[in-house]
Amino acid sequence: MTKVLYIESSPRKKRSTSIEIAHSFLKHYEEFHRDDEIKTMDLWQKELPPFDGDIIDGKYAIMHGQSHTEMQRKAWRNVEDLINQFKDADKYVFSLPMWNFGIPYKLKHFFDVIVQPGYTFSFSPTEGYKGLVTGKPALVVYSRGGAYGAGSGGESLDLQKSYMETILKFIGFTDIHSIVIEPTLAGDEAKDKTMKNAEVEAEKLAKVF
Repeated sequence: MTKVLYIESSPRKKRSTSIEIAHSFLKHYEEFHRDDEIKTMDLWQKELPPFDGDIIDGKYAIMHGQSHTEMQRKAWRNVEDLINQFKDADKYVFSLPMWNFGIPYKLKHFFDVIVQPGYTFSFSPTEGYKGLVTGKPALVVYSRGGAYGAGSGGESLDLQKSYMETILKFIGFTDIHSIVIEPTLAGDEAKDKTMKNAEVEAEKLAKVF
């Protein structure tokens, strides 16, 4: 059975355009892939390990080839559990709003926990950095109040899409799809148009994802 992990990072829920389009995609996906399993990880409900104390000491122990203390081992298990939940999926869907030109801090926290050497990437002097989460597609649904796409004049301020693509490629993703919803704050008419376009794109992607 193919497992799809949907990672949700907006706290606005029913008022969120990124969630609305992601849910539209998943609804169509279920219609086209009835045997697949979809799991949702709501980062506003998920308890993410704080990356300090024994956890960060445990990370540096691994990097320096040292053994974990008992407290570090116990703390690091929480990191491994989250990484295993992530890597257990076959396909990934992310939905996120733009916050201060970047991504919500909950999603950044999530990546700071799971992007670990030996788990989601490796490094060697001969090969350099190498992603370990490979052969799996990802769809990222972005929403922004303003316009930051090609020709908008705001391209340099888009640290949302650039970050997501950088971090996903770093850990091994090569098949990355995106749906961009913008501008959501340009009035009802402009928002309705971009939402309709996004819904059409979501249905098309759902067939082939």
